[in-house]
Amino acid sequence: MSMSLSSSIVLQSSSSSSSSWVGPKSSSSVAMIANHRPSPPLIIIEARTRREDREARHARVRKKVEGTPERPRLCVFRSNKHMYAQVIDDTKMHTLASASTMQKPVSQDLDCSAGPTIEIAKRIGEAIAKSCLDKGITMVAFDRGGYPYHGRIQALADAAREHGLQF
Repeated sequence: MSMSLSSSIVLQSSSSSSSSWVGPKSSSSVAMIANHRPSPPLIIIEARTRREDREARHARVRKKVEGTPERPRLCVFRSNKHMYAQVIDDTKMHTLASASTMQKPVSQDLDCSAGPTIEIAKRIGEAIAKSCLDKGITMVAFDRGGYPYHGRIQALADAAREHGLQF
């Protein structure tokens, strides 16, 4: 299990060279000002979690992928225990069809207790394609949700394509 750790660095300078000093200038005070060195920059490292990285990737994908009434968005979400697929019309903010491991037609025959596998992802892809075709939706825009396109996400997409969805 590999963990990615992204970080952002913030630099802050705490030098007070722009402040003005009022007072008598003796040789000792001039020497003290001349020897004044600014303190080193303060570095703050903010760690980002894998979830925050995925949400950032999803936001980048969502800038380009938009669901319309003619071509709604097929959005995929997976957790450790379940997997969800929704077909969404973004102009009306309306879910047109959905399938998940929480629904009985998908989870009835397969054991989902250990979490979604590739076989379960194929079943969800088949269910979402059948639901879309029943409602007259043939073309969708695929939104992988910030997840890499392999494994369960790819299995869901391939199963949806095999059962009639075009994207």
